[in-house]
Amino acid sequence: MKRWFLILALLLPALLWRWDSVTVTGGAELEESRYVALTFDDGPKRGSTDRLLDGLRERGVNATFFLIGEQIAENRDLVARMADEGHQIGNHTWSHQRLDQGADLQEELQRTEEALEELCGPGPYWLRPPYGQVGENSVIEVPMVKWSVDPRDWESRDAVKVTQAILENVQPDSIILLHDIYPSSVDAALQVVDTLQAQGYHFVTVAELLALNGVDPQPGQLYRTGRG
Repeated sequence: MKRWFLILALLLPALLWRWDSVTVTGGAELEESRYVALTFDDGPKRGSTDRLLDGLRERGVNATFFLIGEQIAENRDLVARMADEGHQIGNHTWSHQRLDQGADLQEELQRTEEALEELCGPGPYWLRPPYGQVGENSVIEVPMVKWSVDPRDWESRDAVKVTQAILENVQPDSIILLHDIYPSSVDAALQVVDTLQAQGYHFVTVAELLALNGVDPQPGQLYRTGRG
């Protein structure tokens, strides 16, 4: 019996070290599982959107683009490129009309849906309502996406301020709102990607973010984060 106690005493430090090692490694793996979604509204726009796509491709990042329908025809190559490079594409209405103030909701959504299907294939394409609002009794037949981090890039048009606002508020499963029509927002987006990737974050589309959290997107539901 004494012999077994002696063997256990000799082995115990090694066993404890191994347990601590597994615990630390497992914790690191969990910590690294930090996913966020970059989303861009109001595009596409020649000059800024293609520069953004270049930067995202260089960094191996996929994002989600909510497009204004009336801008698709003159930017068909950009939209096709988004689809080819694995980005998620969504509907941001035909002419950026508020959907909670009497706009012809079905026409605004259907015209953009048709333009996207003609270029990128069958939908349905998820909706980001302009200003994040829809009428109380509106019937929406696709999932809707809002956001949890809004740096108000349209207001400041300052890449440094936008970057800082995002980095101060981002957390795992965030959905970040930006507008690819502003060069300053493109600069901020790429800086955010570089900074957060260095911290162990991974960038995915909104659809991927919800799937990672086991969320089954439902028509008419509004999603603000990757958890719902």
